[in-house]
Amino acid sequence: MPTRRGTNFFFTRKDGLQNQPVLYVSKDRDGSPRALLDPNALSKDGTTALQSYAPSRDGQWLAYQLSKGGSDWVEIHVRNVESGKDTSDHLQWVKFSPLAWVPEDSPLGYGFFYTRYDAPVEGEKHEAVNRFHKLYFHQLGTKQSKDRLFYHRPDQPDWGFGAEVTDDGRYVVIGAWSGTSSKNAVFYADLRSRRAVQPVFDSFDAGYRFVHNDGRNFVFWTDRDAPKGRLISLDAAKPDRFKELVPEQGDALNSVKWIAGQFVAHYLQDAHSLVKRYNSKGKETGTIPLPTLGTVRQIRGRADDTDAYFSFHSYTFPTTIYRFDFETGTNEVYRKAELDVQSDDFETRQVLYTSRDGTRIPMFITARKGTQLDGNNPVYLYGYGGFNIPITPSFSVANLIWLEMGGIVAIPSLRGGSEYGEAWHEAGMKERKQNVFDDFIAAAEYLIAEGYTRSERLSIAGYSNGGLLTAACMSQRPDLYGAVISGVGVLDMLRFHKFTIGWAWTSEYGSPDKKEDFEVILKYSPLHNLKVGTAYPATLITTADHDDRVVPAHSFKFISQLQHSHRGETPVLIRIDTKAGHGRGKSTAKRIAEYTDVLTFLVKNLGYQVPKSFGRTP
Repeated sequence: MPTRRGTNFFFTRKDGLQNQPVLYVSKDRDGSPRALLDPNALSKDGTTALQSYAPSRDGQWLAYQLSKGGSDWVEIHVRNVESGKDTSDHLQWVKFSPLAWVPEDSPLGYGFFYTRYDAPVEGEKHEAVNRFHKLYFHQLGTKQSKDRLFYHRPDQPDWGFGAEVTDDGRYVVIGAWSGTSSKNAVFYADLRSRRAVQPVFDSFDAGYRFVHNDGRNFVFWTDRDAPKGRLISLDAAKPDRFKELVPEQGDALNSVKWIAGQFVAHYLQDAHSLVKRYNSKGKETGTIPLPTLGTVRQIRGRADDTDAYFSFHSYTFPTTIYRFDFETGTNEVYRKAELDVQSDDFETRQVLYTSRDGTRIPMFITARKGTQLDGNNPVYLYGYGGFNIPITPSFSVANLIWLEMGGIVAIPSLRGGSEYGEAWHEAGMKERKQNVFDDFIAAAEYLIAEGYTRSERLSIAGYSNGGLLTAACMSQRPDLYGAVISGVGVLDMLRFHKFTIGWAWTSEYGSPDKKEDFEVILKYSPLHNLKVGTAYPATLITTADHDDRVVPAHSFKFISQLQHSHRGETPVLIRIDTKAGHGRGKSTAKRIAEYTDVLTFLVKNLGYQVPKSFGRTP
């Protein structure tokens, strides 16, 4: 996706087998690009990743974050865009940090906001609990020790922060989060005055996201009294006197951007994208047309632009970047992945099935056209179901290979996500977490009952919170699946809060230190619900040595207990990657190796004979 700052356009590109994408810059939208930063040159094995980058407002400087070995810890550097050389600026112990540049004439000096934690105790970099997040301002050309501590809350060790600077450069808007709750607080400061940071919303009663300002009149997305989201405007100094700009609708309002003097609103309509446009008064002015049923992943543009860029993909539609012209109301392809994909050979349908409590759950099913529902098809059933994260149609090379081999990919919209707004999320969290497992088990039963597959040919897969999902469902219904993939999973639910950022998940799962939460969690904790003497399905646990989000101890303990308990003939294995983390920034070589192992494991243990017609000529 291109980002325009000044006259420069910044974007990343990967040729297909490069381990990491390369950052390029061009003088205009269609100008000749030059490589500005190549992470592949920073490590021989491709395990140093460009985590994120932020050009200055005039496009002359680039602040960028590097992650090594898959860790969530990043280091920030600054590069002169014209010369391509780094400055002496070097910031450490940064984690979960957006970067927000101020204008060159800012009273603070020229630089950017970022957030960090205090340095961990020596030797505990990947395990120590992360608390007391702090917001700093870094002035270009100075040492980190000189950075200004702009805002922190020593009375709130579990709060985290992120800052953005308004388009007019006058205000910094500070979002405060507590754990992983979708409810947050918002503060702001006038950078031209000496007044302290002021609250806008500080009761954590709902979710709030800053969208736009016109002077002191701020516009926010919120789910306050609107579980599916709406748009409101207010005077920042009088936040209780807000007015509604765009009311809550039947579809979930996922995000809103202010581009070309319009609000561009991304909705989820039955878990796929719909994009509408509204004027400054909240009147609908049109849509942005989409090529098929799928997902808009990002929308980028600025207030003074006349166009916007968005990326779009679906299960058999590779990621494509479009340019939308606000004057003509039309799209054009700006960049697209050059892949040999015969999309017309496959079809995606959305079905509804009934969960244990009677709730109707949507599920996307993708397969080759003409697939016979004779119960013999290998199925890859993937799920997540948590943290208000929607699982929407997306393109995956690994899934495409599975489809080309004759497999079926099924992805349900489990409760716990945000496919239908905050109420859908809350229906799958804390004391209602069992709903998520019930939804997933019901999806497996539906696929069997409708003839898509049978238990011996059914695999389930999930990662992180999804790793918890598949491990819990395996312990509850070991008879239902032929193979299980649990990747970087939260598997010891009684101790998850004792490592790195795990404490933050108590807002989603509840706290094992509270009796009422402990009793709920213990009933489904994968590690504690394995039964000695049980024949479990073929299981592959995956983790990585640098995972400092879900520490590998979860996987180590679980596979040990599983191998102790298992009395069947199927393999129960663990795959431990090195110089890798929770997943973000993983090199192409490591992804290929992991996908190869996972697909091979599934084919072997589902008893599936890959058609002789399958294969690609290099």
